[in-house]
Order: sequence, then C-alpha cells, then structure tokens
Amino acid sequence: MSVPAPESPRPAALLPPPRLTQVLGERPGRVVGWLANRVMDAVCALSPTKRDALARFVGWLAFTLGIRRRVALENLAHAYPEKSEAERRRIALGAYRTMARVVLESIDEKDLVEPPWAEPEVPSEAWKALRETVARGQGALLVTAHFGNWERAGKLLPQRGIPLNALVRPLKGALNMRIVDNRLRAGVGLIYPKGAIAQAHEAVKLGESVLMLLDQAMPAKVGVFVPFFGRPASTTPALAVVAQRTGAPVFVMMGIRDESGLKLRVEVEGPILPPEGLGEQDAITAHTAAVTAVLEKYIRRYPDQWLWLHRRWKVQPPKGE
Repeated sequence: MSVPAPESPRPAALLPPPRLTQVLGERPGRVVGWLANRVMDAVCALSPTKRDALARFVGWLAFTLGIRRRVALENLAHAYPEKSEAERRRIALGAYRTMARVVLESIDEKDLVEPPWAEPEVPSEAWKALRETVARGQGALLVTAHFGNWERAGKLLPQRGIPLNALVRPLKGALNMRIVDNRLRAGVGLIYPKGAIAQAHEAVKLGESVLMLLDQAMPAKVGVFVPFFGRPASTTPALAVVAQRTGAPVFVMMGIRDESGLKLRVEVEGPILPPEGLGEQDAITAHTAAVTAVLEKYIRRYPDQWLWLHRRWKVQPPKGE
C-alpha cells in the first residue's frame, strides 16, 4: 500500500520529543563544516532532474572504480545464482545509484518532503491499521531496510501524523551530521544504541512509534540468526524484544522509487504478529525471521533498490550449530 498525499501544513505538534533530540557524534571543525555545507547547499539548489543525474553519475563512478564492488557481486551471486553475471552487475549498479540518490536527497534541509515527490495512492488495510493504532494513542513498531530512500520514507510519516522515533547510530563528518540534523527537522526523534530497548519501550508506551532498520549484520553474541536469501543472517532481536514486552503491533514500511527514480511511494505491510506457543527466546527469533522474510520479499521485487554493498552475511553461526 502507499501512503496518501501529505496534509499541509504539517501539524505543529509533530516535533521530536525533547528527550530524544540530543545528537551524538562528531561534527567537523568550523571551517571544514562551513565549506562542506556550502557545497551541499549548491547540490540542493539543483533541480530534481539535475540532482538525480548527478547521483546517477556518482553511483556509476563508485561502481566503475570498484568501491566495495566485489562485496556487492558476491552477495548477489549467493542471492541470485540463477541470474547471469550481466544481470547481477546491472542490479549492483542500481544499488550504487540508489545509495548516491539517498545521500544527495537526504542533505536537503527542507524539513518536509515536497508533495510532488511523494506518490499519493489509496491506503491499504495495513496503512489503516497503523493509523488506527496511532489514533488510539498507541505506539507501533516499524521496520524498514536500506532500501529505496529509507530517509525520506521516514520523514513522510510525521507528515502523515505518525509520531516517530528512529534507532540510529552516532555518526561523524559534515555530510552525516547534516543528515542527522535533517531527521530532527522532519520531526523524528533519535534513539541511540545505548539503552535503545528501554527508550523504545518508553516511546511506545507514550504513543510514539519507533522505526528500526533490520538489515544490518550484528555480532553473533547479540544477534539472532534468521534466514535471509537462503543464508543465516545475524539480526538484531531488539524489535521482537520490544514487541514482546509492550504488545505493540509490528509493521514493515518500505520507501519504493518509481522507474524514473524521482518519485517515492511508501508501502506498509502488517501487523506482523508474534508466533504463539513458543518459549521466549524461540518466539523472539521466529518473530524476527517473519519480519525479515517480508523485507526479503520487497528486495526480491526491487533488487536494485537494496544496499548489496553491505556485508550482511559476514557473521555466521559457530560451526556445529
């Protein structure tokens, strides 16, 4: 399903909660930061078509120079053994262009995603269920991946009246810190890894929704192994743990580009219910697997929109398990 067109103006109440506005990370020095931001201002001043052309060129250049290309092609060979080398290279190139597009779009300091950029479509039952949850003053758990434009998809939700906090990592550098600042401008609260489960629990109880990326490799000692493209992938159990403790419904939210690359629609699926009749740890693993399976479904449908450059399967179960 796709999220309907944004209401204008955006409700003033949808600001990030003050307790979740602290920015952790390392900002550049004053001179470097000023220069970097002026360059980014110039990029943002380009028309959408020119900026997209620049992103496509940057993505092509990174692929041609071989930056993490071997990782991407190895991942694709495991995921799509039936495809030809040429097909896998085409998908990989698309992934590089997706990453470049996300970066150039995410440095835009507009706190709203302009309506012409988002495709309005008729809501689905999943979107209605999410809206009804929020209308009752309850929080939901939302899951996405490094797919399409996950940054802008997240920014669209506060425009639709969904109070949102996102699990993020501390970042450094002018570009990354500008993206972080833009999350706050869009009304998204920031939850960092230290104490993340407790803060997510609190947010849900306060009627705020929490967004998590569930497609990053985790150290074996803190992750659970679930199937992902036919291989075990170490995945954070945080989503399933918070769902278990709070009873909050879980939805998958994906920001999907159209063929032009210049428009986005947000599809929602769920609620994805936890399994019944299992012990606590088995239920957490099974719930994580069920959500991961939905992410895989979307990635298989639009493979060039996922970040194949990530070493998603670098952590494997100990031998004998």
